[in-house]
Amino acid sequence: MREAHELERAVGMEYYASDADGTGGRLRDAPGDFRVTEIEDFDVQPADADTSDYPWLVVRATLTGWDTNDFARSFANAVGMSRERLTWAGTKDRHAVTTQLFAIRDLDAADVPDVRNAAVDVVGRAGRGLQFGDLAGNEFRVVVRDPEAPGQADAVSDDLREFGNGDVATPNYFGQQRFGSKRPITHEVGLAILRDDWEDAAMAYLGHPTEYEPEDSQRARAYVEDTRDWTGALDEFPGRLRYERTMLHELADGGSFRDAVETFPSNLQRLFVNAAQSYAFNRMLSERVERGLPFDEPVAGDVVWFAESDAPEGVARPDPGREQRVTESRVDVMARHCERGRAFVTAPLVGTETEFAEGEPGEIERSVLDELDLEPSDFDLPGEFDSQGTRRAVLLRPDLTVEHDPLTFEFALPSGSYATVVLREYLKTSPLEL
Repeated sequence: MREAHELERAVGMEYYASDADGTGGRLRDAPGDFRVTEIEDFDVQPADADTSDYPWLVVRATLTGWDTNDFARSFANAVGMSRERLTWAGTKDRHAVTTQLFAIRDLDAADVPDVRNAAVDVVGRAGRGLQFGDLAGNEFRVVVRDPEAPGQADAVSDDLREFGNGDVATPNYFGQQRFGSKRPITHEVGLAILRDDWEDAAMAYLGHPTEYEPEDSQRARAYVEDTRDWTGALDEFPGRLRYERTMLHELADGGSFRDAVETFPSNLQRLFVNAAQSYAFNRMLSERVERGLPFDEPVAGDVVWFAESDAPEGVARPDPGREQRVTESRVDVMARHCERGRAFVTAPLVGTETEFAEGEPGEIERSVLDELDLEPSDFDLPGEFDSQGTRRAVLLRPDLTVEHDPLTFEFALPSGSYATVVLREYLKTSPLEL
């Protein structure tokens, strides 16, 4: 087992699936080097549909250098509405060219604003906003700049085929950006919330400086940790740290630590607990690697989900309504289903309704939660923080092609999976280069 980078280990990704040396290189030298296009799975009516039945305007936006949340804020400001009236199915990174759907409540097609570095086209209208399940997946085209050993891509692919029993495959980890690339703390905030420690949650976000962020940010975080002087900290925190500054204003005005955490938009509040779930999931997958359990087929005790029968072409994804608990007598049968892409071994994103696996997989799930001092009932939380939990496939099988000049990867992934989880195996470099 090849140990991962220290920043990856900090978010539960302990190992690589491939032992071969990487290509090196950098991603995202320019936004056009990293292109992401949603594989859409959302019913839309014509743009002239009755707005009383279809109050949501649906647009397709191609964004250059935009984080999804930042674009939504600018779009909302341009038309004078709350950002909460915009919905989308998946969050995209700003260091890319991305194409995705947005749904906007009570907006006329004629009122779509011009936003810099964004091409926005009206698609139609819908009866509801977009949700996570409305995204089938994403297609990626990624160029690697200045690789030291581009030929190593073939050796990595060979290793990943061995891991996937014939198919290029990787563990379905949550990628670094789920937790913060330079300062991976969103899961720490979430874990504190789950432990009902709102002070620790607020300070995890405001404090905890790291060597990977700008020096003025490090100084500001160190100041607030040392002094708890909220008003003085407003003079220290640079303007770009707007979420931190909003929290500090709340605390300076006498608000509680919980009030400060709840100044975040609702989707970001959910992200904290989601990140804690993701961290526990990554830990479970790393433990599965360490114990030598397979990812492409089940062992006795595993929980398997069958594939969705109506998923869009090219994207296989598990159906939560078709679950099978694998007994000793069913291992071989379920292994054949997994081999043919008809079923997926899963691990839990823990929530209030989580039921653990049995056997060794169940031991892994329980031991990780014990180490984190968590149990499913801890996810019974107020407001946006509550989570019932779900399960997630442990293996990714990207249909991947590699070009060598320049080194370019093309592949598609189901929604909720991370391109960097595939690419980290090939580059084997700092996640800050991904």
